[in-house]
Amino acid sequence: MIAKFEEELPLYSLSSSDAARQSELLSYIAKITEGETDMKSKTGGGKNEGCCNKITVVGAGDLGIACVLAVAAKGAADKVVLLDLSEGAAKGGIMDLEIFALPNVEISKDFSASADSKVVVLTVNSLGNAQTYLDVIQSNVDLFRGIVPAISHYSQNTVLLVASHPVEVMTYVSWKLSAFPKGRVIGVGANLDTERFQYILTNLLKAEVLAKDAWIIGEQGEDKVPSWTSCNLVANQTEAMAARNSREKVANRAMEVLKGKGQRSWSVGLSVADLTDSILKDKRKVHSVSTLAKGCCNINSEVFLSLPCILGNNGVIEMVKLEEDPLVQEKLQSSAGSIHDLQQQLKL
Repeated sequence: MIAKFEEELPLYSLSSSDAARQSELLSYIAKITEGETDMKSKTGGGKNEGCCNKITVVGAGDLGIACVLAVAAKGAADKVVLLDLSEGAAKGGIMDLEIFALPNVEISKDFSASADSKVVVLTVNSLGNAQTYLDVIQSNVDLFRGIVPAISHYSQNTVLLVASHPVEVMTYVSWKLSAFPKGRVIGVGANLDTERFQYILTNLLKAEVLAKDAWIIGEQGEDKVPSWTSCNLVANQTEAMAARNSREKVANRAMEVLKGKGQRSWSVGLSVADLTDSILKDKRKVHSVSTLAKGCCNINSEVFLSLPCILGNNGVIEMVKLEEDPLVQEKLQSSAGSIHDLQQQLKL
């Protein structure tokens, strides 16, 4: 249903079948939320120290580190905290981050270091030995059950930005576990695909006018759908039909170019930095992100799909109206149905 990143992400791995380690993690989270942990941050105990724009990235695998580097390079945040949930000594990229000590970047294993974050980016994935796709997702749900409540406890007004996969399902899980308003829980969704789509239309196909209103929506992977947020003004129905056919041909060409351009960790990190920049700076910019789709396109279930949304300090401010295209609506309803069926099988 949902395509994975081309490279396997060596993120925090914890199998749902490993009961002992699950219990240990949940016990640790309980102590944290009660303020009993004696684990200290490596650079000052996790206090906010008065910074205005603070971002926490949860998960110290390739994706998490890519997000930290991209966010730091973007310069929107006063402080970036990387929350490392892995066991044992620092390895690989984490060690390098410690060695080269980037300004305003803190590495910690203590959830309290995330306190008062404006945005919290969730990149963790459980890569245990699950046998089925449902088992893999359930393992992720089990992992989030120990993370999201602790994050929500320390940053009650934060925007949760979910990059873990499958992003639609894990954004829904984050929303349920956090009890946050729907606008403050979003997934990275099709933001990267949309930016690439618009770039291809403008720079390769020279269709700059079309690119302004072009979006990739729906779910990540092969079921993503090109759509539009406005129509060309034409004099009559014949011209309208010709314009639609021309636009569809260009869109199909762009989608062919888009195929095969997989989402590496660093490219997803750039997309995350783009989204956090819009949120922290209250840019009111439109992005295609995973948001609660109930009520849109006759979708009646609580599922998250990528739709064009205006982002600001509090996450999603407003959903942008799409053109009424029966084929697009049918595909979105199909995606919503399959995602809802999958969610019904999960144990939250």
